[in-house]
Amino acid sequence: MTTAPLELVPELLEVLFFSLGSVGLSLVGASLERFALTSAQGGEPTLGLWAAVIGAVALYFAYYVAVDKALPTMTEFKRALGGAAE
Repeated sequence: MTTAPLELVPELLEVLFFSLGSVGLSLVGASLERFALTSAQGGEPTLGLWAAVIGAVALYFAYYVAVDKALPTMTEFKRALGGAAE
């Protein structure tokens, strides 16, 4: 089965979207966790706790997007790319 390269563009965009989304959420989560630690050390434990919870939620969603969306999409794209090379 031959797949035209132009037909792979939507799948490539989907892989890029999920991958960049996961990286972006990871960066936001990590920066929120850093802010939480700084706030708690600065004498504002309530703000630190709130930021830690929001950061943990962002990191969870980053993990979810990476494992549940990006990884299957990437393997599907590799499979389609292998079919296009034949």
